Amino acid sequence: MVAAGLAVFMAMLDSYAVVVALPDLGTSLAVTPGLLPWVVLAYSLAMAAVVLPAGRWLDGVGHRPALLIAVGAFAAAGVGCALAPSIEVLLAARVVQGAAAAVLTALTPVLAAVAVAPQRRGRAMGVVSVLGPLGALTGPAVGGWLAEAVGWWALFLLDLPVAVTIAAIALRSLPAGQPVSGPDRRLVAQVVLLGGAVLAILAGLSLASRADLAWAATAVLAVPLLLVWARLPSSAPVLHLLTVRSVTGGLAALALVSVVTSGLIYAVPLALAGRDGSTAVESGLALSALSLAMLALAPVAGMLADRFGADRVAMAGAVLAATGLVVLLPVDPTWGVPDLSWRLAVVGAGTSLFVGPNQALLMTAAPRPLLGSTGGASGAARAVGFGLGPALVSATWTTTDGVAGLRWSLVVLCSAAVLAAGCLHASGRRSRTTT
Repeated sequence: MVAAGLAVFMAMLDSYAVVVALPDLGTSLAVTPGLLPWVVLAYSLAMAAVVLPAGRWLDGVGHRPALLIAVGAFAAAGVGCALAPSIEVLLAARVVQGAAAAVLTALTPVLAAVAVAPQRRGRAMGVVSVLGPLGALTGPAVGGWLAEAVGWWALFLLDLPVAVTIAAIALRSLPAGQPVSGPDRRLVAQVVLLGGAVLAILAGLSLASRADLAWAATAVLAVPLLLVWARLPSSAPVLHLLTVRSVTGGLAALALVSVVTSGLIYAVPLALAGRDGSTAVESGLALSALSLAMLALAPVAGMLADRFGADRVAMAGAVLAATGLVVLLPVDPTWGVPDLSWRLAVVGAGTSLFVGPNQALLMTAAPRPLLGSTGGASGAARAVGFGLGPALVSATWTTTDGVAGLRWSLVVLCSAAVLAAGCLHASGRRSRTTT
């Protein structure tokens, strides 16, 4: 279980630390402004393309060797990034990192779920939920210091000590399990189709600010690719998983809450940018309230889930997140960091009450032979939400400019949180009706 939490910590640490170092990296490698975002996008694209097939692969292999391979690949790719002589080599290494992160994302909830009895899964997911926000908090601070004191390349070596620790814990505490076999051609076909679909959607979102419909024409290319993926025999287990109502509701709610989180992370710096003298430090301080609240409430959320039911606690978390967004609605250009921070802390507390219990709900509702696929589907839902959040905020804000645009963006995010609670309520009610 600790190994699972550290894997999440490592992935979050890397993601948040790298963003801080992008300007220095771009200068050092003479990267054009248009290519620089691909340092992040290459990682995200690979992760989104691989996470579902990775979950299916994990259904048939041993957890310990899979964890060791993924952690080793992630750390080795980090070394490749640090030593990269050009942006092309760095992007290739980031793709490998993203693929390894996809395996870790799918495997983490499985490790936490099988480590404890079903009635204690809430607490297990709470441990994992603590280390994720801790990585998000540590990443920018450590990353900014390292980039300034040593250089951008040092950020990619942060993973090494964490990877060694995970490997040591895995070798000592996890059973060997089944031997690992490489993914077959059917899973490779899934990666190609899903990667193409994600690329089409990302390209469409990048064109969303244009006045014409080029963005829609580009994004719609994802539809035939997804239809072909759905018709593959190797996709059948994932589609079967979606017939389990508790799983479907939990995945939909997870995507919607991820929209809320990523949308706020995108919106807060823009909101503060309208103030004279606003700095990136102020944005970081305001957003830290979100992560600190998640960190503080995660263990409590797990205990509450085990006592009162994961579905009830997750639903309450979504409602609390919506409440935090409601008190953010009067946002004004005169607001400073304290005004935003306590409201963001309410959203963070609600998110924390949602994340761990919802993951426990998913892993308990899923058939045991499909735990890996469930972990992969969770990662995919999270990735979809994190991609849609900034896009929805940007589209709403540009349609209605200024403070009004920001407020309407918050209305959209609040609606997403309410819908998440509704998904959990509806799926829980249907499940109780059919049992």
